[in-house]
Amino acid sequence: MTHDCTGNCERLRKDPVSEPLSGLDRLIDLDVGRLSRRVYWDHRIYEQELEKIFARSWLFLAHESQIPKSGDYVTTYMAEDNVIVVRQKDGSIKAFLNTCPHRGNKLNFTDAGNARTFVCNYHGWAFGIDGALRGMAGQELFEDSGMNRAEHGLHPVAQVATYKGLVFGNMDPDAPSLESYLGDFRYYLDVMLDMDGQGTEFVGGCVKSVINCNWKVPVENFIGDIYHALWTHDSAARAMLGGPVAEVYKDPDSYHVNFNGHGWEFNLDVVGNAATMGDKEIRKYLYSIQPKVAERLGEFRSKMIGSISSVSVFPNLSFLPGQNTFRVWHPRGPGKIELHTWTIVNKSAPQDIKDRWLKGTMMTFSPSGVFEMDDGENFEFSTRTNAGFVTRQQDLYMGLGRGSRVEDSELPGNVYRNQVNEANHRAFYQRWLDLMRSRNWSEVPVRDQASLEDSAYTYQSNAKEVA
Repeated sequence: MTHDCTGNCERLRKDPVSEPLSGLDRLIDLDVGRLSRRVYWDHRIYEQELEKIFARSWLFLAHESQIPKSGDYVTTYMAEDNVIVVRQKDGSIKAFLNTCPHRGNKLNFTDAGNARTFVCNYHGWAFGIDGALRGMAGQELFEDSGMNRAEHGLHPVAQVATYKGLVFGNMDPDAPSLESYLGDFRYYLDVMLDMDGQGTEFVGGCVKSVINCNWKVPVENFIGDIYHALWTHDSAARAMLGGPVAEVYKDPDSYHVNFNGHGWEFNLDVVGNAATMGDKEIRKYLYSIQPKVAERLGEFRSKMIGSISSVSVFPNLSFLPGQNTFRVWHPRGPGKIELHTWTIVNKSAPQDIKDRWLKGTMMTFSPSGVFEMDDGENFEFSTRTNAGFVTRQQDLYMGLGRGSRVEDSELPGNVYRNQVNEANHRAFYQRWLDLMRSRNWSEVPVRDQASLEDSAYTYQSNAKEVA
């Protein structure tokens, strides 16, 4: 499902695009795994990220389960731009900047609901769920002034598209399609989003919290940093599991995979992540559905459904299979994020299992969760220590796993041996660098071809059994 805007989107095309910052190549050396701390601290870099990364990447907006009926809406953010995402009468989904085009007032102040119109508190301008300006107080005065009402609707998000229940938006009308953007990574996303053909849904509400860190730090953590779990989460794991985290670096059957800056690290233990919630019923459920998943996705992917793993979709969407925490790291400056978190479950799961998952997510990955508290402190101090001038001159290392690429793998995307690795970190920063250096999408290097470009991709024709 895709929406392409008209009218107001022309304004976005005409806006001047700033020249890329000079010296970006000196910040990152991917060949040796060197990263400058300026990428976390420099406000000029952050402002360029808002323009070059967030204003033209596909960003997660909502899950379709949140807006099932016409007029259902949620408000969210695309970086620092507040938007309204609303289901249309024809079943399609549109998104608009949450600001009145008259004097710029915030239009809707609620997180979610159902509406036939959106009315501005300031002067009473009213907009339909399609974004069109329907009326205003003193309408005849504006008409006498020569105003064309059709030109002053809500500013649309240029492109809106869905994949397996996830709704994404892109502010750039010239950006590649969502299918191309996700490409081969869809092969792995289906492990979470399409285990049994019945889809997924969000349960419970959205948990919001603030962390004083740069947005890239948690994205890096989820894109492939299982290494930290052996140390950071040792005490929490002992509390939940009755023992330490498995020494995953000794597992020969584990991987880093990436595509277009998206990354997934995983092993094939089926329920390793889920086990950390301490609920045997969830583990039993995952084992019970594994044969069905194997029929649909193949034996290999059926072993990933709740395994020790973590995922980030470029630039700022992350989730954990097994724990089923699903989250977006909204930037609020170079040293602050607003974290939005949900629990995602199989729609077909028994209600008791859904309830258990929601409780397990709260116990592990919420502001008071045993693992989140560990991570949050690390995220903050990995950012805050860069305040020192001399400290900022010291580069960071992300070269773990160089030379571990599997050249003859039948798995889609770029595949690396051993999930204790930093291959996905390097791929993330390659994508970051490509976008930051480019004035438009035509200048962005094509490094990973979207071999799954056909949006009608099916398991029968594309899924490969991987031994």
